[in-house]
Amino acid sequence: MNDVAKITELLQPYLNNDYFYIVDVQVAGRQGGKLKVTLLLDSDEGITIDECASISRQFGNQLEEMNFFGESPFTLEVSSPGIDFPLTRIRQFRRNIGRTLLLTLTDGKQVKGKLDSVTDEQIVLDVEPVKMSKTKMKAAGLTPGPEGPTAFSFDQIKQATVEISFK
Repeated sequence: MNDVAKITELLQPYLNNDYFYIVDVQVAGRQGGKLKVTLLLDSDEGITIDECASISRQFGNQLEEMNFFGESPFTLEVSSPGIDFPLTRIRQFRRNIGRTLLLTLTDGKQVKGKLDSVTDEQIVLDVEPVKMSKTKMKAAGLTPGPEGPTAFSFDQIKQATVEISFK
């Protein structure tokens, strides 16, 4: 079991019976040198700075007491993923229903639209029409994509990000 898997397992008691969930765990650096452990956590209602700090203190103390990294010094950073971090968990998609997403599909195409619904297998996105004339699209070698409510299975989605709007 690698460090990320071990950390993920050790972190479970701090997730408050799945109230919080793990978005990402990263361990950067190498044994013998300075290590940086980054934990991105969230919940369906969001996670506060105080909650991150509490988990960081408790979990950091546990890692030190266990001598988890041996003699290697480490820093532990616990935070929320932020609005610009790609959506990776079904719970994140559900939390963003009603927001505009930009999807990069596994075939390289991009679509943008309002997230209508989420199931365990797919999302439904109300895809915005492309703002380019069909003549220009044809000249650019592009083909029109879907418009309106369109289902995308999770295995079709390479990356999904929330589009930030200041309206």
